[in-house]
Amino acid sequence: MSTTAAPAPGASREDLARLEEHWGERPSVRSWFTTVDHKRIGRRYLVTAGLFFALAGISALAMRAQLARPEAGLLSPEEYNQLFTMHGTAMIFLFATPMLFGFGNFLVPLLIGSRDMAFPKLNALGYWVFLFAGLFMWASLPFGAAPNGGWFAYVPLTAQQNTPGLHMDVYSLGLLFLGIATTAGSINFIVTALKLRAPGMSLNRVPLFVWAIVATGFMVIFALPALNLDNAMLFLDRRFGTHFFDPSAGGNVLLWQHLFWIFGHPDVYIIVMPALGIVSAVLPAFTRRGVVGYPLIVLAIVSISIISFGVWVHHMFATGLPQLSYSFFSAASTVITIPSGIQIFAWLATMVLGRLVVRVPLLFVIGFIVTFVLGGFTGTMFALTAFDQQVTDSYFVVAHFHYVLIGGAVFPMLAGIYYWLPKITGRMYHEGLGRWAFWLVFTGMHVTFFPMHLYGLFGMPRRVYTYRSEAGWDGWNLVSTVGSYLLALGLLLVLVGVVHAVRRGRPAPPDPWGGDSLEWSTESPPKPYNFPVLPRVHSLHPTWDEPSRESMGAGAEPDRILADGRRTPLTSELDGRRERTVEMPDASFQPLVLALAMLAFFTAMLFAWYPVAAVAAGAVVVTVAVWLWPPRRPAEEVGVAA
Repeated sequence: MSTTAAPAPGASREDLARLEEHWGERPSVRSWFTTVDHKRIGRRYLVTAGLFFALAGISALAMRAQLARPEAGLLSPEEYNQLFTMHGTAMIFLFATPMLFGFGNFLVPLLIGSRDMAFPKLNALGYWVFLFAGLFMWASLPFGAAPNGGWFAYVPLTAQQNTPGLHMDVYSLGLLFLGIATTAGSINFIVTALKLRAPGMSLNRVPLFVWAIVATGFMVIFALPALNLDNAMLFLDRRFGTHFFDPSAGGNVLLWQHLFWIFGHPDVYIIVMPALGIVSAVLPAFTRRGVVGYPLIVLAIVSISIISFGVWVHHMFATGLPQLSYSFFSAASTVITIPSGIQIFAWLATMVLGRLVVRVPLLFVIGFIVTFVLGGFTGTMFALTAFDQQVTDSYFVVAHFHYVLIGGAVFPMLAGIYYWLPKITGRMYHEGLGRWAFWLVFTGMHVTFFPMHLYGLFGMPRRVYTYRSEAGWDGWNLVSTVGSYLLALGLLLVLVGVVHAVRRGRPAPPDPWGGDSLEWSTESPPKPYNFPVLPRVHSLHPTWDEPSRESMGAGAEPDRILADGRRTPLTSELDGRRERTVEMPDASFQPLVLALAMLAFFTAMLFAWYPVAAVAAGAVVVTVAVWLWPPRRPAEEVGVAA
């Protein structure tokens, strides 16, 4: 294990003081609301997504308690529907993607040798919108007005005549609001990774986690408009009497499913892709070698991001579409397993050829591989139309879905939490607590969801709040419920371990694992400016590479210190050649004010306060205009910034 300090900075004390003055944010109430520091924003994403995960998890525990025994009366049908819908919606939209975006916010600038994201204020806006959209949706639950049509919101079940009240209006408006944050974050990741890389970091030296984040960003930009259009049309149908999904007036109920799954299947990979990037980032430190097959993994990432858009009818094999069309989507559903398999075999080869150091992050990586592969096996079964039609709407689907998303996303997230916790907090976690947490999570996950395959095959339909004992499902449901509480105990122990590390953990060195990427060349936690001297990259593994380490040491050129303002260099997209420097914006209230104006607009639309909505829309326009209005600077300052 490497415990060496970071390379001796090539910046003088005066340079470091000026960097701290320009990039540092004094702890205060004001800075809490105005910060644009990507590391603080990344930590907020992680904590907020974790809180939404806890709420969704509590909802799941309540549902499992209801299903533990036949004909239980713990929850009413309406309460169950609301918890069921909020559980799925929160896990997909408020936890999985935002949590992974939190890792991206904290790590991408550090991994590519930059001092911040490309658009710091847009980054802050994304967080505030995410927070307010989540609160907008969860605040409906105590009033009995939470979404209740399932996270997939199929019409005509969610039409106004079938689901009256505000329930599905909260859903459609909440997801439209949240989509602003997701789109803003995706654009920011793409531009940051393409234009703010350290000199010398050509595309064949970009860390795999960054490749995964960029691919995710492109997928979001192309997939999310379909979901936004769906939700806008649903809101218009419910509130203003349009007929997009009304067959009696020329609409089509399957239009909802087509648009939803055009987003929904890529969204599975939008969730999983950054998690796979975490696995590729963690493995080198605990195998003492680079990941095998770097070019093939990059090609696999790009292939998945493209093929995933041709698989959406995979979710509609039981809707009565023409049989011939099913064959094409069945083939695509099978083909997409190939690039996923390439990554699995690359990671296994890395572990076989490396020298394993078994620590908690590696345990979660191994747990991920086992669970994700099992989920992949059942996924290939769904690619067969005949089998899919037999198990559609059964608990077999629930089992597969959770094996893929918990195995493919949650296990890598937990590996990432333990791996980067020293860098994020400056403290080391307790290894014993971490191992107990792993075994509880791993065991609880399989005890919960593996039996669902069985009672799904035995005929238990999903989306039911109770069942009769004569069906013979009660024993398996009790096992799943016990497993869910075991899983929750393991996740609670993860939280205990994080709190213990923050409060009582020993101070972390800059590089406790001997990692290969640039974030381990900074202090733990990093300074506000990240790097005293901006690095020059000479290989795919810069902290294992002597010339790259020396580039951040003594004798560095002044143009790689940039201590005369909040400046960072731009580099070319392909080969990472330095082009010029740009001035980065300082802390500002504008992101918070704009997010509040948007919150006021969506709240007013929810309650049909249309004059208030018009005023809020005007506030949004004014705030955006003020934000984009070019500042007046002295001529000499403009010259420096250029």
